Amino acid sequence: MTTLPLRPEPLTREAFAPFGDVIEASDAVRHFTINGGNTERYHDLAHIDPGEGGRVIVSIFRGQPRSLPFRVGMMERHPLGSQAFVPMSGCPYLVVVAPAGPAPGAGDLRCFLARGDQGVNYATGVWHHPLLALGAVCDFLVVDRSGSAPNCDEVQLEVAGLIDAF
Repeated sequence: MTTLPLRPEPLTREAFAPFGDVIEASDAVRHFTINGGNTERYHDLAHIDPGEGGRVIVSIFRGQPRSLPFRVGMMERHPLGSQAFVPMSGCPYLVVVAPAGPAPGAGDLRCFLARGDQGVNYATGVWHHPLLALGAVCDFLVVDRSGSAPNCDEVQLEVAGLIDAF
């Protein structure tokens, strides 16, 4: 299979906006003190969308570490609701996404290097690669949709993206 280089870029709220939300406290717009001044609340950091007929669920996903170079040969999307990943292990990880719409090609892919204190919320229908933990087993708190309708489409790429180094 032919490959196309895919270079990770820093995960920022602005760069990731076409694909969903970055979940982090460091640059949160809405935050305020609660609990008698003991706690800072970083408020409403992601648009969680369970879609019509769905309900929001919380799970933990345990991702095995991936080795570089890594070939991105498939992508998936959730057409009925959003899906948020919040790292619990404090380790950096990779996020590969493509715009919502028709099945992506390798040229549509973007790769982000997420810090261990940054989560992501994939907007409904955004193509993404499954967990890409680096260096160690990593746990993620996942907020997504449960419902009776199927909510995962997968596609194999004709030309793979290749994450070599960063």
